[in-house]
Amino acid sequence: MITHTQITDTELKVKIKNQEIAFGGNLKLHIYGTLHCKSGKRLKRENRVFFSSEDEAIQNNFRPCGHCMKTQYKQWIYSTQNQTKT
Repeated sequence: MITHTQITDTELKVKIKNQEIAFGGNLKLHIYGTLHCKSGKRLKRENRVFFSSEDEAIQNNFRPCGHCMKTQYKQWIYSTQNQTKT
């Protein structure tokens, strides 16, 4: 996980181009999504983090975005509802 404050804009663009960064997230809300998500683009720089993979985001206890990752979000909701019922 890389926070946006730890990386320059030039370094960020290079990492995205080289596919070293594939997802972005909100550090305070623990939500991750695609780099093209409108919700993610509105984040403050100090709240923005980047992940190389979806697995990395999940390992850091982030949940999928309900806007740009609807299928993954529905799966996440379903799994958390089942966990609370047992």
